[in-house]
Amino acid sequence: MADLFDSGAKPEAEPAAGVNRPLADRLRPKSLAEVIGQAQVLGEEAPLGVMLSSGSLSSLIFWGPPGVGKTTIARLLARETDLHFVQISAIFTGVPDLRKVFEAAKIRRQNGQGTLLFVDEIHRFNKAQQDGFLPYMEDGTILLVGATTENPSFELNAAVLSRAQVLVLERLSLVDLELLTQRAERELGRALPLSGEARDALHEMADGDGRTLLNLIEQVAAWRVDIPLGREALATRLMRRASKYDKSGDEHYNLISALHKSIRGSDPDAALYWLGRMLEGGEDPRFLARRLTMMSTEDIGLADPQANTVCLNAWNTYERLGSPEGELALANAAVYLALAPKSNAVYVGIKAARRLAKETGSAPPPKHIMNAPTKLMAEQGYGDGYAYDHDAKDGFSGQNYFPDGVRRPVLYQPVERGFERELKRRSEYFAKLRLQRNS
Repeated sequence: MADLFDSGAKPEAEPAAGVNRPLADRLRPKSLAEVIGQAQVLGEEAPLGVMLSSGSLSSLIFWGPPGVGKTTIARLLARETDLHFVQISAIFTGVPDLRKVFEAAKIRRQNGQGTLLFVDEIHRFNKAQQDGFLPYMEDGTILLVGATTENPSFELNAAVLSRAQVLVLERLSLVDLELLTQRAERELGRALPLSGEARDALHEMADGDGRTLLNLIEQVAAWRVDIPLGREALATRLMRRASKYDKSGDEHYNLISALHKSIRGSDPDAALYWLGRMLEGGEDPRFLARRLTMMSTEDIGLADPQANTVCLNAWNTYERLGSPEGELALANAAVYLALAPKSNAVYVGIKAARRLAKETGSAPPPKHIMNAPTKLMAEQGYGDGYAYDHDAKDGFSGQNYFPDGVRRPVLYQPVERGFERELKRRSEYFAKLRLQRNS
């Protein structure tokens, strides 16, 4: 499996007899065919499969979570293409170290040997450091394979991305983790002392990370028990792995997007799930309160004017109670929003209004709706012809309030849902009166 298993730039010497090797090291794949998962990258018709079969491997960026195979796939690519494998980490490597790597690669190239340079955590290099790779990528001194857990679109130079293909590696599925468990049991020579439910729980604890699973398996295999352990016994003996969640990284934005779209899609169960995921990951509840309030204005709007009040009250309740009690108020708000009638009519309307404002931003209001506090302004016709709506029939004059020369648009188009059904009726009533009064 995966970057599960690699740390050095060159194959390590075999340990002396009797030295205990970690299970992850013992299970390190010897070929790409042995890698579990990532068929979308390694399959015959997948990007790497096609590159290898055609003999045209290009620079690559592996984007994916920890423990899914980034380092091992890079090492095996070097082996299958007869390239010298060099591994560095952007966390521990400075400019002087990079110069040495590039100089060694140049000498290697002069001697007829190519270099596959694997850069772990490549997003940790700043933009100038990333630019330093470009001339060596272009002249073929190195074939760059970078690994990152962050979105390359935001973290890597456009110049680097234009010279490399981004391949997305996915977290391992439960099926993949079961295959890895079976491989581990064959290596250990015995089955794990777990019931079926406990075995499933072990895979859930790994959370798609093969390296984590093998570390857990190594712990379980060391236990001396007479009968298979159940789920509860396993949970007692093993500390559950903390969920992968970076409050400032991709997961932060991915999960809030999932919460927002679940609420927009009127799914209260999914809304509670993603809210729970973020709270368990340590997200600031105030950030969640702010985003829930934003959702109430963007996706519900006037279809349910009470939604915004519910969110503000939930936010206020959290401020008064704190965690964990105040988090229940946020859950109440999330469920209310999910089940509320939806409308983005005002959201669409204000965007259209701002576009029109950019186009007509210099046009003054019509003079009849401007006040005339001075004699000069009165002489210029300010306020002339203004109709006081309260004096008109039905309290509605039907006058024009847009700038002269700006054709009247329809910016607010309420939907036939919730309270906006009533607003739609009112809007159509005034539109009809306006037409009558101005015809």
